[in-house]
Amino acid sequence: MSTVLTSAGAQVLGRKRPSWVIGRFVLRRLLAAVLTLAGLSVAVFALVQLLPGNLGRSILGQYASEEQVAALNASLGVDRPFFTRYFDWLAGFLSGDWGMSQRLAVPARDIVLERLSHSVVLAAAALVVVVPLAIAAGAYAALCRGRFIDRTISILGVSLMAIPEFVSGVLLLVVFGVYLRWFPVQSSVPSWNPADIVQQLALPVIPLCFILFGYIARMMRATTIDVLDQNYTRTATLKGISMRQVFFRHVLRNAILPTITVIAGQAGYLIGGLVIVETLFSYPGIGNFAYESAKFHDVAPLNDSVVVIGATVLVINLLGDVLSAWLNPRIRRGGNR
Repeated sequence: MSTVLTSAGAQVLGRKRPSWVIGRFVLRRLLAAVLTLAGLSVAVFALVQLLPGNLGRSILGQYASEEQVAALNASLGVDRPFFTRYFDWLAGFLSGDWGMSQRLAVPARDIVLERLSHSVVLAAAALVVVVPLAIAAGAYAALCRGRFIDRTISILGVSLMAIPEFVSGVLLLVVFGVYLRWFPVQSSVPSWNPADIVQQLALPVIPLCFILFGYIARMMRATTIDVLDQNYTRTATLKGISMRQVFFRHVLRNAILPTITVIAGQAGYLIGGLVIVETLFSYPGIGNFAYESAKFHDVAPLNDSVVVIGATVLVINLLGDVLSAWLNPRIRRGGNR
């Protein structure tokens, strides 16, 4: 009897529930994210110490004496040993005390979170524009495989990916901001007015869309072609089902799963890679704020900004992995990805 119960229990335990599998998957990803963030914080703190310049000198100016600069650095604690400063900063960061911005004389946490929200607005606007366009273009290119439209979309995607943000951004700024004056040369956070959203975000969003379009469209094209070549797709077609029904019932869902991971990765890139675009268009996001903090050797906000950017990227990638795993039937059944 005990043997039967043991065997039945082993079968029950061996038949993993999808929620357990997803939960274990999330825990593994969370652990990896925490370790990555810890390593990032040490690396960032060490690199910030190597920045040229002197905080006391930046605050007091070039006419201050060496004694005055040294006294200010001592009062700010920047002359203490590296690990002492790091663990003090880490303890403060974890407890919510992110230090002060010596340049702006305000709490660093308030301004970092405010700038992060502005960057999220810009990144969300770019994703809202580019994701539907890229998915539709990639799927249409796959359906027209080998034809002129397929080659056109593929070449367009590669060409747009090859244009750096600062090149396309400068061209857009000069043409539409300086000569035509259709858009402001300096972007700001828009109001809820649709006209204001277009006016303020159009120019900074376009260079971001150029980069993202190629990645997402090419991934969607490749996965769509792969699904179209599967036996179940051919069987559905041979049964006389229209191509439109086959595509929306069988192809689209399976083809979009790997694309979700790519979109999540690119969304993380948007938050972490906005420095150039935000600086070019003077957009008040966290990338521009990190650049300004580095320029003025404002240590605490710079550390906080980079760690917050890293945490945001990790969280977005984690959400993308979890969503992809949840949508993938093999993961829900306890199989390997």
